[in-house]
Amino acid sequence: MSEWWRRMGDSLFSLLSPKREACLLCKQVTSLERGQLGLCPVCYTRIPWIRKVVCVSCGRGEYCPDCRRRSNTNFTKSRSAVRYDETMKELLARYKYRGDERLKTAFGQMLVHAMQQLRIDRRPSPSTEQVREIITYVPVSEQRMQERGFNQAEQMARELGRLAGFPVVRLLTRSKHTAKQSFKKRNERIDDLAHVFECDAIELREIVAQGGAVLIYIVDDVYTTGSTMNQCAMVIKERMSIPVEICGLTWAR
Repeated sequence: MSEWWRRMGDSLFSLLSPKREACLLCKQVTSLERGQLGLCPVCYTRIPWIRKVVCVSCGRGEYCPDCRRRSNTNFTKSRSAVRYDETMKELLARYKYRGDERLKTAFGQMLVHAMQQLRIDRRPSPSTEQVREIITYVPVSEQRMQERGFNQAEQMARELGRLAGFPVVRLLTRSKHTAKQSFKKRNERIDDLAHVFECDAIELREIVAQGGAVLIYIVDDVYTTGSTMNQCAMVIKERMSIPVEICGLTWAR
């Protein structure tokens, strides 16, 4: 019995003790506390969470000229988890361009913060219980998929769906390849994204067939000017024959 108790004691100690693993950001082997997304305490404190919203439309934590210039917004609100500073750029580059897919879990957990902010700021109507909530994501072109081997927005969406308990649906497709939007001016983004996205007809019919109202979250990695989010929301709205509200959830802003 003493050996059994010793093994049980060791198991309990391992569960309660912080794990010693390599930090996903700095790669230093250290004690990783639960809830710190696989980051060491130092790197975790460097996360620039967006906790105070200034722009009620896009959720930016500072003055936003893009939303003021947009004549028509097809999504109700969008919220992001973090500011896109140099530390976050490096984190995304490792995941998106250098293929470190271990980070998808951390990104999904960080998106929970954006969803919580959105649900607080959205102020739903009394009939919210009757609204189905669905997660979808911004698609990438076939060329981009071949280059990277995965769609970072889809992986983030599926991690968020697993944590939030909402179904993840491939509602959008990309009909043509475009150059990276981060290198373009605002007007170039708008022109470039025209007629790029289409609805998946099969998935759309299944959603409509269930009837009722639906709230759709569109997930993407980075919100820059909102052109991509706005275009995706417009395409979905045009094809929906049931009441629909569309909100954006992005990892960074």
